[in-house]
Amino acid sequence: MNAGFIPKHGGYKKLLSYQKSEIVYDATVYFCDRFIDKRSRTHDQMVQAARSGKQNIIEGSMASATSKETEITLTNVARASLEELLGDYRDFLRGRGVQEWPKDHVYARRLRALNKIPDATYATFKKGIENPDPVISANVIIGLIRVASYLLDRQIRHLERAFVKEGGLRERMTRARLEERRKSGS
Repeated sequence: MNAGFIPKHGGYKKLLSYQKSEIVYDATVYFCDRFIDKRSRTHDQMVQAARSGKQNIIEGSMASATSKETEITLTNVARASLEELLGDYRDFLRGRGVQEWPKDHVYARRLRALNKIPDATYATFKKGIENPDPVISANVIIGLIRVASYLLDRQIRHLERAFVKEGGLRERMTRARLEERRKSGS
C-alpha cells in the first residue's frame, strides 16, 4: 500500500512566524511582570494572548498532517491572538498619553534592522524589550508583533494556495488508494 498520503508535519520550530511569536510571548511575560500589576486582569489576558499566538502555531503545525482546514484555522487564531495583544500594547501607550513609534523613528528603523538578522532570538531584542522605559519596551514588542503578524498573514495565504492545489486528507487518501489499485492492476 502507498503510505504517502500523510505529509510531513510538525516543523513549527523552523517557521519564522513561530520564532517571532515565541519572542513575543517571552517579551510579554517580561513586560507584564515588570509593568502591569500581576493582580490585574490585563496582566493575565496579555500573557494568555501572547501564549495563544505561539501555541496555536504549534497546534496547527501538528494538525496539518490530517487536517489542512484545522491548520489554517489555528494559524488564523494565532494571528487573531496577536492582534488582540497588539491592541493591549496600544492601550498601554494611549493610557500614558504616548504614541506608537512612526515608521521613520530611529528606534523603529533599528528594530527593522534587527528583525532582518537570521535566527534572531530574544537576546537579539533584549536591550529594547528589557528597557527600563516601558514606552520603549512596549514599542519594541509592538514591532515584533507586527512582524509575527505579517509572517502569519503570509503563512495563511500560502496554506490557502497549497490547499487549493493539493487538497486535503480525503483527496490525498483517494489518490493514494487509486494509485495502489493501478499498481496492483485491480
